[in-house]
Amino acid sequence: MSGSERDPELPGRLLRAEQEALMPLLRAAPEDRFDLRTACPGWTVRDVLAHCGAALVRIVEGRLEEGVFLPEANAADVAERVDWPLSRVLDELEHGFVTAGPAIAAYEDGTLDAVALGEWVHAGDVREAFGMPGAYGGDAAAYALPLLVRASGRRETPRLHAYLNGAATPLVLGNETGGRPAAQFHGDRATLVRIYAGRPLVGTRYDLTGATEDELLIYR
Repeated sequence: MSGSERDPELPGRLLRAEQEALMPLLRAAPEDRFDLRTACPGWTVRDVLAHCGAALVRIVEGRLEEGVFLPEANAADVAERVDWPLSRVLDELEHGFVTAGPAIAAYEDGTLDAVALGEWVHAGDVREAFGMPGAYGGDAAAYALPLLVRASGRRETPRLHAYLNGAATPLVLGNETGGRPAAQFHGDRATLVRIYAGRPLVGTRYDLTGATEDELLIYR
């Protein structure tokens, strides 16, 4: 299957799904768990959540100056929140989850759809750091995978046919490139997300032919 048509409501549905699934877990977690390191170099769970909340609120408030989501700007947003109480960090994140969907949908070219996908990937980073099931997968993957299809096309990754969990019909990602045959992936959806998002692949099992992991990265 392929997913070239944009559904402008999809990013909002993904964010609301994460709000419903993740926020209760975060609210109930002991505060010292937010100091755990994540797959994001140099960032703790708290840092990841601060970045996520800041990014969504910037979108809601229309504060999208040039370079706003570059690593330097992301680091500055995290540093700005270093003295905030944890409850304030979580409140901002939840506010973003609930309110950012319409603001993202308003960009008719889908420019910010990948931000919603990135929020979901970061939720996977948190789940993995906490040792929770469902990292980069779970029920919300039904919303995330179509966004991954679009992001893989916009980021000019090569065409890939992903056969997830032995499915006979592939998920089609990326772009046709000069007659190059489509690459093939056989594995589960969480591993597919790890590859495209540049997350650790230790302990995974998959078969990738016709492309390298580095060629498929959408976040650099």
